[in-house]
Amino acid sequence: MGRRLADSPTVTTLVVLVVVFAFQQVVTLVAGPPAARSLFTLSAPVTVRPWTVVTAVYAHSSPSHLVANAAGLALAGLLLERRTTSTRFHAFFLASGALAGLAQVSVSATLGPFVPGMHARVSVLGASGAVFALFGYLLASNGVTEEVLGGVSLGPRPQVALLAGVAVAVTLATASPRAALVAHFSGFLLGMLAGRIHVLRPAAVRRRAGPV
Repeated sequence: MGRRLADSPTVTTLVVLVVVFAFQQVVTLVAGPPAARSLFTLSAPVTVRPWTVVTAVYAHSSPSHLVANAAGLALAGLLLERRTTSTRFHAFFLASGALAGLAQVSVSATLGPFVPGMHARVSVLGASGAVFALFGYLLASNGVTEEVLGGVSLGPRPQVALLAGVAVAVTLATASPRAALVAHFSGFLLGMLAGRIHVLRPAAVRRRAGPV
């Protein structure tokens, strides 16, 4: 049991989240909140602190923020990791989280000046975009979804539109104050698109399974 837990990419990621959060607190106490934000918070322009594209995925603003994302990661991750390798799991988690964060700051910077109530400059941190991507992947890659979409004659573009509609519905249903809604939507949609083509399925398994 201990060996299985040590080999679990979900458990490894949970440990990383806790360690990064602890390091955030140390940096905040020693160097102050501005230093912590400089290291861990993603904001526009991204080119000023490009490392935050990665660090922001694993950082969190509060213990409750960390616990909420850790719970989602444990639930989705333990189910999903059975279908893939540790390397693919970690790469997908980081890539989807980073892209979701970039989507949030980019959309805000672009539309903020023109949309009432939207801030042009936002700060993003947390694993929620990646966690939403895990859930999106699980939803799109399960047998029930395969049967439903397989029985409906839809081209690629209508399928993407349908998945985007589902992502909007899930994002609004799970919305909360100060939530990064664009990141949640982007993560969930990325996860569903990845789930439809089974990007986490090991290459040898995909070759045996053939086209889907």
